[in-house]
Amino acid sequence: MTFNKRELEKKREKKRQDKAKKKEDRKANGGGNSLDDMIAYVDENGMITSTPPDPNNRQEIDVNEISVSTPQREKEEVVPLRGRVEHFNSSKGYGFIKDIGSTEKYFFHISNAPEGITEGNIVFFELERGQKGMNAVRISLAD
Repeated sequence: MTFNKRELEKKREKKRQDKAKKKEDRKANGGGNSLDDMIAYVDENGMITSTPPDPNNRQEIDVNEISVSTPQREKEEVVPLRGRVEHFNSSKGYGFIKDIGSTEKYFFHISNAPEGITEGNIVFFELERGQKGMNAVRISLAD
């Protein structure tokens, strides 16, 4: 055996001995924690404690008030934006509307636009998230 192999063998033997000693200590101390020592409780504030809750301090909960899913959004009143059709390609069926309030441009598809829409029209529209950003939808011509 070389020097390195002897050293590695000594380290392995020491690990085995340490492991065996820890195992004997656990057996001598009663085999670890009891089940009662491992139980944890949650108090009314959501904090973990080791004391059980007081059964006299119970509160009745209405089952109908418990919601398991994410709360539904309340209907927000959608205010249509005002813009001008900057570009429209009728053969390909798409265009861009420039918002008058913010000068942002939004893509729209012909399926979301009224018939007879052309470049330069002033329109009202709403925004919806699309694959590549916000898209103009529910487009209507301004009077």
